[in-house]
Amino acid sequence: MLCLLCLQGSSAVTPVFVQKGKDVTLDVMTDGFHEDDIVFWTFNKTILVRFSSDKKPSVSEVYTGRVEFPQKKYSVTLKNLQESDSGVYTAQLIGSGKVPTIVSPVKLTVDSVSNSSDSCNLTVTCSTQDSDITSRVTCDTITCHQEGGESSKVTTSGASLRLYLVHSTINCNHSNQVSWTNDTKETGQACLLPPGKNKR
Repeated sequence: MLCLLCLQGSSAVTPVFVQKGKDVTLDVMTDGFHEDDIVFWTFNKTILVRFSSDKKPSVSEVYTGRVEFPQKKYSVTLKNLQESDSGVYTAQLIGSGKVPTIVSPVKLTVDSVSNSSDSCNLTVTCSTQDSDITSRVTCDTITCHQEGGESSKVTTSGASLRLYLVHSTINCNHSNQVSWTNDTKETGQACLLPPGKNKR
């Protein structure tokens, strides 16, 4: 089976067909890029990999073990492609001329709670002054899981906004190279909140 990957570098969008289970290398045109630039690869607006001059590439937890880095600068090889990997891949440059400022605070809110005899469904939003992410978390009597795994995006200021689950703790994180802010909620406490009293 073939899946479609749209690889978007600077301005051009190139459709690429890859056989299921195979690998694909995402390349960018590096003209105009500098050694101290920060570059993000995103997939359907979710951060896949972040390159910065002073660190090794940072891979989203969702893609741990599935990403390799060929020698070509800012290139990423995504391994063992599945149908769920079809979508738009974009290389986004955050220029070195932009001096990062301290990130704004984040707020994690529980938008809705739906309880049944054996599970609890939460809709949560991680928000900052110019961006937000919404996700769904489901808990049973033993474990919790986040629908689709970690959610992340690059804000308009070039910072990273992440919403992710660690065991029973929902984490909302806003960070850049110089600072970070965080807000958390325990799923057990959120599931006990009565309707209409679940926002903070």
